[in-house]
Amino acid sequence: MINIKDVSTVFPSADNPFVAVDNVSLEIPRGSIQGIIGFSGAGKSTLLRNINLLERPTSGQIIVDGTDLTALNDEELRRARHHIGMIFQHFNLLNNRNAVENVELSLKFAGVPKKDRRRRALEALAIVDLADKTTAYPGQLSGGQKQRVAIARALATEPKVLLCDEPTSAVDPRTTASVLQYLSDINAQLGITTVIVTHEMNVVKAIADNVAVMEDGAVVEQFDIASLKNPAFTPATAIGRYLISDEISLDRKPTTAPAPASAATESLKEESYV
Repeated sequence: MINIKDVSTVFPSADNPFVAVDNVSLEIPRGSIQGIIGFSGAGKSTLLRNINLLERPTSGQIIVDGTDLTALNDEELRRARHHIGMIFQHFNLLNNRNAVENVELSLKFAGVPKKDRRRRALEALAIVDLADKTTAYPGQLSGGQKQRVAIARALATEPKVLLCDEPTSAVDPRTTASVLQYLSDINAQLGITTVIVTHEMNVVKAIADNVAVMEDGAVVEQFDIASLKNPAFTPATAIGRYLISDEISLDRKPTTAPAPASAATESLKEESYV
């Protein structure tokens, strides 16, 4: 469904060019959920934006459903993007529009006739169980509800691919589970190929079929999540081993007991309170 072939993205600078994505190749099967994980600055969000060419790669190909997006002209690319939904970390809802109007806006940009927008927006909100919040404004919604409106907005254009950029980073742990459940259900029911970028391994473990580990712009390792159920499985890279660990390890220094105060010091303390 998605074929990323030898993709690099280089940002020019006055000193040295910055390589955000370094010769990445990745195949994502139709209907699967692909996790992309790494620390901040690993290049995972840039790679995600390469998929719909919000960030055009410096080199390489992005092939989605048999179409090489990098070979399209602006108008062809605009039409192709209608089949690629995107969910952002910080919702990106307009505060002066209610839930259904926020969803309708994506349909307007996609060129959907006005008479069809309301129906499709309501259908998308129903999928994420927000049929009773259609007239609520973002300021009246919880963080989880805002993210569900953002999911509905992405689904309203009936995409074949759903790109999720840190979709749970702005919500609390309990809401994280709810958002992931909706994404999982949507994948199962609608067969939408889903790509999730995150720095949280627990998110990937909960929802993904496969994970690509990124470091310094490159995919350094890739494995099926099912492999984690095998006690004998160990990631090949140090960062892979670190990311799948549930433990937080600190280099704690032993506490040094304070030296007993000298008689002179005690005398000075007494004088200071006189």
